[in-house]
Amino acid sequence: MKLISINVGLPREVSWHGKSVLTSILKVPVNGSVQVSTLNVEGDRQADLTVHGGADKAVYLYPGEHYPYWRHQLPGSELPWGAFGENFTTEGLSEADVNIGDRFRIGSAEFLVTQPRMPCFKLGIKFGRPDILKHFLQSGRTGFYLSVVREGEVAAGDSIHLVARDGNAVTVADIVNLYTADSENQELLHRATELSALPESWRDYLRKRLWEPDP
Repeated sequence: MKLISINVGLPREVSWHGKSVLTSILKVPVNGSVQVSTLNVEGDRQADLTVHGGADKAVYLYPGEHYPYWRHQLPGSELPWGAFGENFTTEGLSEADVNIGDRFRIGSAEFLVTQPRMPCFKLGIKFGRPDILKHFLQSGRTGFYLSVVREGEVAAGDSIHLVARDGNAVTVADIVNLYTADSENQELLHRATELSALPESWRDYLRKRLWEPDP
């Protein structure tokens, strides 16, 4: 498992349907070692902290293996690393294999997997097509967010080491499926509501889908 690229970007104004929108989805790869703090990757900042950022969404990771799929789906689009707004583009990780609560070490920093990425309208702005939001979610190629357990430095090319596997065995893909299609899987729903690494907003949403909610 490897960190292929580190991508950062600062908020900037873009025009969308005649309006000015502030976004940080336009990220570019950077070279050398980069400091990762509790809330950000060095050189990166979120534009709207009401829906992005915070300790549970400090770093957005996207598997590089998804890029061939999107190059086929989005012919003519430039897709350099960071095209989906991710901070880390990786090799060897997937939503189907990574559990919520898994811990990884990259460089001298340590990370905890917290939640899948739910696309917002700014992804549609990035590619000039609002329909990509539904496609992105239904494809299951969402990537996922990391919180920073230990601050440190990372660099493109660093190996990714699994530090601890979460024993609840609820994958990132499981959470996406519960959100999009699989609400009748009550056993999985119940396990998901008990994940301490999953943000409370997610757990509360999933509790409401239980047929017999916990008291």
